Amino acid sequence: MIVDDLADTRDIYAAYFESRGFGAITARDGEDAISRAMSAKPDVIVMDLTMPRMDGVTAIARLKEEPRTANIPIILLTAYVEKAIAQGGIEAGAAVFLTKPCLPEDLEEHVRRLLGTRRPPRS
Repeated sequence: MIVDDLADTRDIYAAYFESRGFGAITARDGEDAISRAMSAKPDVIVMDLTMPRMDGVTAIARLKEEPRTANIPIILLTAYVEKAIAQGGIEAGAAVFLTKPCLPEDLEEHVRRLLGTRRPPRS
């Protein structure tokens, strides 16, 4: 799942992952991410930090509190490194912390590590 308030970012990463054999769903903010994660139960969530309605750190904390989503690994992806550290992104439950800009290939490497795979999962 790709969570970002910028449609272009969501679309670019989702298209890249789909081209690599992954399934990809998107969410526009933290509230949308929680709702979609509850129903879709993605294997990995890539979460932006700064979004309207609910920021990434708050969304991560809520996902980690919910038994149905607590075990989903989350990558916090942001351009605001200091803000992510100050707001406690890793403490909230993010497994990986990456900074923007992030090449899709680099993001894929981290997703694969979290999934424990070298090849794309089958849909």
